[in-house]
Amino acid sequence: MRLTRYFLPVLKETPSEAQIVSHRLMLRAGMIRQQAAGIYSWLPLGFKVLRKIEDIVHEEQARAGHIPIQMPILQPADLWRESGRYDDYGREMLRMQDRHERDLLYTPTAEEMVTDIFRAHVSSYKDLPLTLYQIQWKFRDEVRPRFGVMRGREFYMKDGYTFDLTEADAKHAYNRHLVSYLRTYERMGLQAIPMKAEGGPIGGDYTHEFLVLAETGESEVFYDAEITDLRFGNREIDYDDAGACQAVLDEFTARYARTDDTHDEVLFHERVPEDRRRVARGIEVGQIFYFGTKYSEPMGATVQGHDGKPVPVHMGSHGIGVSRLLGAIIEASHDDNGIIWPEAVTPFHVGIVNLKQGDAEADAACTALHDQIAALGLEPLYDDRDERAGGKFATMDLIGLPWRITVGPRGLKNGVVELTSRRTGESEELPPEQAVDRIAQIYAGH
Repeated sequence: MRLTRYFLPVLKETPSEAQIVSHRLMLRAGMIRQQAAGIYSWLPLGFKVLRKIEDIVHEEQARAGHIPIQMPILQPADLWRESGRYDDYGREMLRMQDRHERDLLYTPTAEEMVTDIFRAHVSSYKDLPLTLYQIQWKFRDEVRPRFGVMRGREFYMKDGYTFDLTEADAKHAYNRHLVSYLRTYERMGLQAIPMKAEGGPIGGDYTHEFLVLAETGESEVFYDAEITDLRFGNREIDYDDAGACQAVLDEFTARYARTDDTHDEVLFHERVPEDRRRVARGIEVGQIFYFGTKYSEPMGATVQGHDGKPVPVHMGSHGIGVSRLLGAIIEASHDDNGIIWPEAVTPFHVGIVNLKQGDAEADAACTALHDQIAALGLEPLYDDRDERAGGKFATMDLIGLPWRITVGPRGLKNGVVELTSRRTGESEELPPEQAVDRIAQIYAGH
């Protein structure tokens, strides 16, 4: 992609309403535009990253054997009246009526809807276990939306729902989700720590939140410092193996790690040596719940058990904040000059900067680099604007592409271009073809 043909409305000044780093940088980098309080349009650069994150979520859900569906954004209120949540949910729920005066709501979550789908089509234990999930826009009418996409009213979310015959089967589904989430976040370059949490309006007391440590996090968290040394890495796991999934959960939840809602000061001091006690802020990027028959019993979601009698299914709900993850990644990976994208979610894989636009040799070399990188299946962004070099470098630093190739007449006379790492700032001079090979090697594992 040539920058002169792209829509990248970067801002030189930081909007006054932006209070945290991710909000400031997303606005300045032309990723989003606020349309109303807590509601944003996703501009091309932000939309590309959103899709990269979504793709990783889909891939890891498929790896775990989960099945995607798509449910409507508007739901009939009667489903929520069946579960008893319609009046309990509070003013965060956006309620409305259609022209026939039927009560509707804009989806904040979809336990009732998916339970209705299940009870209409599944009647036997032989069809279990089952996990259905979607990635869909949600709306919660926050009283004080703030921090950009971190706490907006409209947000993009993966919500998955498990149906099992027994509590033991449902706990395995819970553990399976914990494993898949660890893989998902690490692929995005994040360490998201599972912490014991509260169920809130979803329900259930068996739940963990996944939090990314950051100074701007909305939650106060208490944890054993040893937990930050844990990595899932590239290990392979059989998601059907209940023992293997339980072992991962035990490994990642054995040490003390809790949000302020569930923190126990006495237990914290009993279980964690003083030199390992940590108090910090965290950004919630996902949560998993087991809530048993909370929805299946009042809504009649039963299956025929082994003895032929109807049994209410055991359920769980498992969410990942897809749009929120953009903010979390930026909060965890930036410097004074802008964003630093991990390779797995970068909107473009490499930026190409032409130091002397209009110079025939430099123009030709940049075009060749662009085409060769694109032929590898990667996406380069070629800054072909008639702009001073400093402005081009500032734009590349702001939008955070992990690698930059700088092309200029002086280097070309010596047969080299400059390859620079955004994260470290280190540069090396290479012949153009070697720079392309190096980019190919870097992204071979992504």
